[in-house]
Amino acid sequence: MRSHYCGKLTTQEVGQQVTLSGWVNRRRDLGGLIFIDLRDRDGIVQVVCDPDLKALFDVAYTLRNEFCIQIKGEVRARPDTQVNKDMATGAVEVYASELTILNKSAPLPLDFNHENSEEQRLKYRYLDLRRPLMSERLKFRAKVTSFVRNFMDSQGFLDVETPILTKATPEGARDYLVPSRTHKGQFFALPQSPQLFKQLLMMSGLDRYYQIVKCFRDEDLRADRQPEFTQIDIETSFMTSEQVMAVTEQMVHQMFNELLGVDLGTFPQMPYWEAMRLYGSDKPDLRNPMQFVDVADLLKDVEFKVFSGPANDPKGRVVALKVPGAAEKVSRKDIDNYTSFVGIYGAKGLAWLKVNDISAGADGIQSPVAKFLTPAIIVDILQRTSAQTGDLIFFGADSYKVVCEAMGALRLKLGDDLKITQPGWKPLWVVDFPMFEENDDGSYSAVHHPFTSPLEPQAFLETPNTDLKLGALLSNAYDMVLNGTELGGGSVRIHTAEVQAKVFTLLGISDEEANEKFGFLLEALKYGAPPHAGLAFGLDRLVMLMTGATSIRDVMAFPKTATAACPLTDAPGAANPQQLAELGIQVITKA
Repeated sequence: MRSHYCGKLTTQEVGQQVTLSGWVNRRRDLGGLIFIDLRDRDGIVQVVCDPDLKALFDVAYTLRNEFCIQIKGEVRARPDTQVNKDMATGAVEVYASELTILNKSAPLPLDFNHENSEEQRLKYRYLDLRRPLMSERLKFRAKVTSFVRNFMDSQGFLDVETPILTKATPEGARDYLVPSRTHKGQFFALPQSPQLFKQLLMMSGLDRYYQIVKCFRDEDLRADRQPEFTQIDIETSFMTSEQVMAVTEQMVHQMFNELLGVDLGTFPQMPYWEAMRLYGSDKPDLRNPMQFVDVADLLKDVEFKVFSGPANDPKGRVVALKVPGAAEKVSRKDIDNYTSFVGIYGAKGLAWLKVNDISAGADGIQSPVAKFLTPAIIVDILQRTSAQTGDLIFFGADSYKVVCEAMGALRLKLGDDLKITQPGWKPLWVVDFPMFEENDDGSYSAVHHPFTSPLEPQAFLETPNTDLKLGALLSNAYDMVLNGTELGGGSVRIHTAEVQAKVFTLLGISDEEANEKFGFLLEALKYGAPPHAGLAFGLDRLVMLMTGATSIRDVMAFPKTATAACPLTDAPGAANPQQLAELGIQVITKA
């Protein structure tokens, strides 16, 4: 039904007879001629309908946006004065000789010339995807997956599928459960990742595995989260963390070079604790040069409890964030807005200090908290932050977690608002993550997952449990970060039953529970399991970043809303009584 794609026509086709099929992007009636912008997957081309061809012209007159049509005609070069340099096909047009309406379109529920609500866009996603922007993003996504497959194949990795109906694994979110008809009262879980299966593949001797795989997590959603998402999953045997990082860095480096023409340069490595100390984040955006400065030691003895309380609390933190040249740019109203902003992250307030004259020391600053600070402390803060005249300093004082999250978010917002964050690309590896994190009740949980190896497994195994300081233990884990986005994370895995059993014990997982949940893994570890390591990239996040989209929903064909619903299909929906009876399930509705 067509000989060419619309967006592929160039001056090389001038004089040729072509057949095109697509949608009416726009119809214009000018000076007796009708011009149709015909659109398909690959682009738009201008079609000219001449009134001398009356039957064709009469049909063209009835066309409306999104009519599906077929055009036959001759490719002609546009006059030099009419070349449209903003269009890939702007040097040519098609002089129509035949026009067939393949299907009419009802009035559109979406306005392609204005912003539509996300609910509307997802309800009529098949129309939304016709937009060139959305089409280009999905085409780019296809290029990324094709590149990944070619690269992994070239490196000797095998594409192996793992089960979707499986058993729950501890990945940090709720599982989606699937009831079993043949085993009433029992459930499968949709995988949050193929973690255990890819480890089993290494124990099976497959050596190098990869998979572009669907994963499922029932968690609160945001711009870079979806209940079902796609991972580029990678696992290797007999490779160190440095080797895994090297091959995956090579893949991403070549991907950006080939698909975007971007050279990412070197990927520096930064320990987790340094990232948290300087940026309050384990995925710092290095395009923003602002850094935290710890000042708790200077404020322990001040009468201002907002500062001295956290400064004397082992679990507290007090930091200063210098904003260069912002004293005149940021008004009191702006500061009030920033105070409300950090409140979203649990901060109770936002202290600040403006440097009007650095040479005047404590007399050259303006701050509502200055009355609580001695001149010597003010001078020490100015010196430690390397403040200059015209700078603005914000303070975060609270629990370690609140300060990192609130001030980390403030740092990013200030970077955007004041144009401090520079354009371009800044990759890095964050390494040496803590192995465990303390919960509010004093128990511990795994930072990544309980199959992550300690950085020094032999010392870990030999140290009595009572002598281990869980909060200080480091894991052999690593995250690739780009422009403040975690592209992927991985680790060296535990490959001995002894280390795995000890980790379960420290996490409060009993032998009975471990055998119930992971008995097959523990059994497999007994039979010559090789050292292995891996990494998983978030494909959706990667494509979002590379295309400049602001949400992973805009690089997925049929995503869910922020409430994990699908307006297009009205999913999730109720099951009929017969289905529920077969599954042995009774639905209890809240009153």
